[in-house]
Amino acid sequence: MKNTIGTHIICTIFGESHGDAIGVCLDGLPAGIQIDMEFMKAQLEKRKAKDRISTQRHEKDEVRIISGLFEGYTCGTPLTIMIENQDMHSADYDATKYRLRPSHADYTADEKYLGYQDYRGGGHFSGRITAPLVAAGAIALQILKDHGIMIGTHMEQCHKAKDTLFEATNQAIKLQLETLANKEFPTLNEDAEAAMRSVIEQAAQVGDSVGGILESAVIGLPAGVGEPFFDSLESVIAHYLYSVPAVKGVSFGFGFAFANAYGSQVNDAILFDQNKVQTKTNHNGGINGGISNGMPIIIHTCIKPTPSIYKEQETIDRISHEAQILQIQGRHDPAIIHRACVVIDSVLALAILDLYMERCASLSIQAKRKEENL
Repeated sequence: MKNTIGTHIICTIFGESHGDAIGVCLDGLPAGIQIDMEFMKAQLEKRKAKDRISTQRHEKDEVRIISGLFEGYTCGTPLTIMIENQDMHSADYDATKYRLRPSHADYTADEKYLGYQDYRGGGHFSGRITAPLVAAGAIALQILKDHGIMIGTHMEQCHKAKDTLFEATNQAIKLQLETLANKEFPTLNEDAEAAMRSVIEQAAQVGDSVGGILESAVIGLPAGVGEPFFDSLESVIAHYLYSVPAVKGVSFGFGFAFANAYGSQVNDAILFDQNKVQTKTNHNGGINGGISNGMPIIIHTCIKPTPSIYKEQETIDRISHEAQILQIQGRHDPAIIHRACVVIDSVLALAILDLYMERCASLSIQAKRKEENL
């Protein structure tokens, strides 16, 4: 069983959707980092369920840091965050204890954990576990921001409704990210927000759900971060992103559109501007050979429709194997894509910070060797 990720910043998650608490432990954080608890609270607020377009489970998500923090600063030991679960309706899941919910992890969890898993609310497989990831990501985002690195995500598409895409340059995207930081419903275009809200509400009215695509940008990351092949910037980021429930696709830059293009159309011309190497276009999404090139890193993440829907569905009883008709009860999201934006920002921050620390360590060693050879 593996609930840990990371090399330099080691992140371990724990807890279940209807257990006493959920949380995360971060090991490897340098000592002396001041933690902005108000920023962490604001990030968790973005993830919370609101209005008719989200589940009616309303958790307070009050954070307790029980180790690794002293007088507001990291002290170098593992930092452990706990969030109590308070608004559980566990009885809602009694009727589905033995009936496998389509597109959920009920069957695979049963095979892996031999029936001992906590099935209530999806247990450890629940999107509820993304709350501590957002808390941990808030710390990573703070550290990266202090180094001039910004991360942001918006809803590129919800079902068939589409938003404006990020601009091409670091400076233009910076302005867009600053706007997104203050938005409850993360779109760049107000018309797109109205259209997407309507799509989600319509799905909710008929007991269905919708998914979509998120577009993320990382700016300010210097060239040289990442590794070729197995620890490429793409593979590390994808590893973190695919760890988030409901993520079913990840692409970088032009992504699958490369398949329909000629090399002459999508090769990024290289130029020297503002005293640094840049590319005229950014089809490759800021990454060449698995390593950052200094241009904005652009990532597209596909979020599947929420599998908990109120329509009747075919399934089986996992004990008798008899066919069943399932109609799920309880409180569920008709879409999670708008709540997922801050989750994606958070895991991206953890991934980027892990690789950035490795790059900083490498540069420090190289600088020391250069100094010794002078």
